[in-house]
Amino acid sequence: MRLLPTLSLLLWLSCADAQSVRLLIQTSPLAGSQYYAVGTFWQRLQVGDELTLLREPGNRHDARAIRVDWQGHQLGYLPKAQNRAVADAMDRGDRLVARIARLTEHPDPWRRVVLEVYAVL
Repeated sequence: MRLLPTLSLLLWLSCADAQSVRLLIQTSPLAGSQYYAVGTFWQRLQVGDELTLLREPGNRHDARAIRVDWQGHQLGYLPKAQNRAVADAMDRGDRLVARIARLTEHPDPWRRVVLEVYAVL
């Protein structure tokens, strides 16, 4: 009974366009947003907007640092406590994409922007 769904999934994956198969690997708050461009661009940010992830292995605070940009403007970083898997994937050359998952007007900067990171299979 379980073999048929598994075979169906494998067949679908083999036929699917590689650009369309995404696996959610992390949901995180944006760290450091109070120091970067979130305030300047708050009115233009939208849920679903694409984010650019940039590795900063030379970052003096965190060798696994991952900078988060929106339309060429730095918004902050993935939290240091949650960036190991994403940094390892980026270092291996895995294709990752990120997007804004939630925006909340909140005095706590850790609650303003939540992002999702996907592996593209």
